[in-house]
Amino acid sequence: MAEPAALHPVQLYVYDLSKGMARRLSPVMLGEAPGPRGGGGGGPARAARRGSAHTSIIVHKDEFFFDSGGISSCAPGGTLLGPPDLVVDLGNTEVTEELFLEYLSSLGESMFRSESYNIFEHNCNTFSNEVAQFLTGRKIPSYITDLPSEVLATPFGQALRPLLDTIQIQTPGGNAFSRHNGQS
Repeated sequence: MAEPAALHPVQLYVYDLSKGMARRLSPVMLGEAPGPRGGGGGGPARAARRGSAHTSIIVHKDEFFFDSGGISSCAPGGTLLGPPDLVVDLGNTEVTEELFLEYLSSLGESMFRSESYNIFEHNCNTFSNEVAQFLTGRKIPSYITDLPSEVLATPFGQALRPLLDTIQIQTPGGNAFSRHNGQS
């Protein structure tokens, strides 16, 4: 009889790159979207007040993320961003470390090459969402993945888009992920 597969915890680390500034400035910059009956409290401003999110996936005792340098890894909380602002438990995976590293290598050669990074459409949150689904079958919270489109839906977001499209974010302290001869 086969042994049951080992379960490995999967977490999402969420960092506020603005260190609270996005929360403070969003009502002024983005406005407060009216609720369904004319009251305030919904839409882009509410989402933006959560901060400007950088996310990563923690599995097999390492932190994995995507930025303009491609896929990188480090010890959990090991970037210069320090500890995460929020940790979301995504469940467990039966995916072995070896299979996961092969999967990451494949992503790094296809969908998540450094030149494919875009701050709005193909970013760390896109990567975290893709990896979370591979590992657990679950997506990361929509308030994170929806934030770029909610910001761009505002006049201020549209005005800033040309400038923001030129930004290349690279998370300080990570190591570029590569897999050679079975080692990462």
